[in-house]
Amino acid sequence: MNKNPVDNISGMSYDEKLQLLKLLEEKENRVSVGGHLMKLFPDEGPYAWHKYPRHMQFIEAGTRHRERFFMGANRVGKSELGCFELCCHLTGQYPKWWMGKTFRGPIDAWCASDTNATTRDILQYKLLGPPGQFGTGLLAADRIENVKMKAGVPDGVESVKVKHKDGGWSYLGFKSYDQGRKTFQGTARHIVLLDEEPPLDIMAECLIRTMTVEGIVMITATPLKGLTPLVQEFLETAEKPHTDDEVRA
Repeated sequence: MNKNPVDNISGMSYDEKLQLLKLLEEKENRVSVGGHLMKLFPDEGPYAWHKYPRHMQFIEAGTRHRERFFMGANRVGKSELGCFELCCHLTGQYPKWWMGKTFRGPIDAWCASDTNATTRDILQYKLLGPPGQFGTGLLAADRIENVKMKAGVPDGVESVKVKHKDGGWSYLGFKSYDQGRKTFQGTARHIVLLDEEPPLDIMAECLIRTMTVEGIVMITATPLKGLTPLVQEFLETAEKPHTDDEVRA
């Protein structure tokens, strides 16, 4: 059985300790800039993908439904899940266990939350990393280009290009509900990620944007507003949850 070299550090020479430190720093760097496949849902360990059956159920449902709503309490990984799937589609890099919808080639996408500030502080942070360190989020540095900043929003990003594994570039725009429905009009979008429950008119507009390209709309939110018409609609049409074994299969 192989032992962790850190367990034997007391018996190492000075040069061996320096080498170990270098290896650990390189590992940490790979994780910090390595992108979504290295950061979330690995094959093994406490955060292995198969230990999150509800998250996997949400991903798998994308093969059958154009609109999905991941409802849950705070701090259960809702936003991380939505951002992870978005990164898979933007880059074309899917994990080997992937059971969800796939797209061929680069895509056009939006992500949005209720205000510009929450879009910046949650979605932008998770996807790109903190200001001045873009490329340390779920989207690796070698995958992003042409980061366009948003006027009037300190450190806010308006759009970014994401390199797809098959060549070409995906496009990701950052939006907010308080900009109003009209800002969600325009050309077709393959994916719209809505973090926090959207107003009905914006939800309808997003569905229209994805209609002609067989796209998807994902909502990740805690239903803090109670049994709204949107929440009630999803609850009434919800599928029976899969068992853990069904998800792993």
